[in-house]
Amino acid sequence: MTIRLRAHHLLCMLTFVGEGYSPAFTANYRRIAERLSAGEEIEIVHGPDDICAPLLADADAHCFRQSVETRDQLAASDVGALLGMAIVEGLVIRPDAAFLAKLREGFSKHSVRGACSGCEWSSLCDRIATEGFDGVLVGPARLTRPETARETSARRMG
Repeated sequence: MTIRLRAHHLLCMLTFVGEGYSPAFTANYRRIAERLSAGEEIEIVHGPDDICAPLLADADAHCFRQSVETRDQLAASDVGALLGMAIVEGLVIRPDAAFLAKLREGFSKHSVRGACSGCEWSSLCDRIATEGFDGVLVGPARLTRPETARETSARRMG
């Protein structure tokens, strides 16, 4: 199977630690995180996607708002520039370790964060990125923080 994601969810998945809008939303996202971590392919879609599914029964769900479509456009542009490819509807991506590491590096450096402006989850995502993506549920989680690298090197040398 393929996981259908809108462009800004390429960023959201990087910092997902199990928090969400509702218990149903979080349970759904956890299942998607497991599938992504197993390497299931992503298909880029326009509009609400598999992550949005539990929210769609509400006629006023934010998933349908123009502000979210604008987030998608910004994310597609930023991620596309980082990866050197067009992030367009129908594109299929395999979220392997190298792909996730490159996105997380860009996220940490704020080069792909244009879509995050004004998002209610930004402070949580900032903290998760600052902490080296510790505890995330999608893919290989950790970037080596400088102090961790020094500690690891010192242990190997000692």
